[in-house]
Amino acid sequence: MKRVVITGIGAVTPVGMDAPSTWESICAGRHGITKIDRFDTEDLGVSVAALVKDFDPSSILDRKEQRRTDPYCQFALYAATEALRDCGSDLKDLDPYRVGVIIGSGIGGMQTFEENHQKFLEKGPGRVSVFFIPMMISNMAAGNISIRTGFKGANFAPVTACASSAHAVGEAFRLIKNGYLDACVAGGAEATVTKFAMAGFNNMGALSRSTDPDRASIPFDKERDGFVMGEGAGILILEELEHARARGARIYAEVAGYGATGDAHHITSPAPDGEAAAKAMELAYTEAGLTPADIDYINAHGTSTPVNERYETIAIKKALGDAAKTVAVSSTKSMTGHMLGAAGAVEAMLTALALRDGILPPTVGYKVPDEECDLDVVPNTGRKADIRYAMSNSLGFGGHNGSILMKKWED
Repeated sequence: MKRVVITGIGAVTPVGMDAPSTWESICAGRHGITKIDRFDTEDLGVSVAALVKDFDPSSILDRKEQRRTDPYCQFALYAATEALRDCGSDLKDLDPYRVGVIIGSGIGGMQTFEENHQKFLEKGPGRVSVFFIPMMISNMAAGNISIRTGFKGANFAPVTACASSAHAVGEAFRLIKNGYLDACVAGGAEATVTKFAMAGFNNMGALSRSTDPDRASIPFDKERDGFVMGEGAGILILEELEHARARGARIYAEVAGYGATGDAHHITSPAPDGEAAAKAMELAYTEAGLTPADIDYINAHGTSTPVNERYETIAIKKALGDAAKTVAVSSTKSMTGHMLGAAGAVEAMLTALALRDGILPPTVGYKVPDEECDLDVVPNTGRKADIRYAMSNSLGFGGHNGSILMKKWED
């Protein structure tokens, strides 16, 4: 079995145009939630989102390429370029069949879908773009990154709603650990702040109706009323330890465990008993050779919906037992909003940085305690802490659970 480390990170988020600026905002407790200005929201019922502002893909895509790629794919390419630059190697010394690309997306090219459907209705089938399908499908971020880099190893796109990129990182970890790959570009991307998508999520009762950006995404707060749509991408470079050492790579953290389970319960709600989510956490820390008492921090799924935090609290208590009374648990979605298929990778990145810097990210906007969510949620202000083991949780519509266990890097 090989040891697996994170050697590069890249991100485009509502709180930063790259990984360092995203982390700086998270540590400072700054959220990226704002009034939606892309379309009229008067008849929508939702007026805020966590938007990526002033994104310019021209550094990686020419005008023709921009017209032929959906924003979610542009986010992924941008973050992957940063992650590869950050890792300090193009990995060309490796057999290209030993370098994988696993990039998840919960929905894929929603903007492309929406625009082309409108053309279809107004102008007929002949006006639908010839690039409609390859721009829309959820695997195209992984495909385009592979085409650009020449990496020919395992290449696929987990589509497990909000757990998509957590599963991407977890599966990349397993493939390297078990000797099938030497390195992998892993993560996720999403761009669903469109009126059509927002209407769908809102009509099912999933989105916050708050008009106050400071009180919209408030995980664990008793007044939470739904999640805030976010967008962006998070990409990690996972690498086999000995290869990373041989080239003198900077290491952010070690990935030491991964758990994936299914609730087998409901299409949108987590299971009330928290059993399967707890099992994912247990599988992750057991694979790492740890006990519940070893876990110092959990980056919770923490969507700010009434049911999620209630049931995730139950799951954490089942997974950790008495240790749940002392573990720090925060939700960075309070700042980034819910980035859907990109959330798991961004939160894995933030968990790795928390381990590196010894900082617990805060849950911002927290005012009204919920007796059903009686965890240490690191309210409003981050804090320094000596943490060695941390976990990132992701729970997706359909009952998809993923937990990634990381260890502070100590050479």
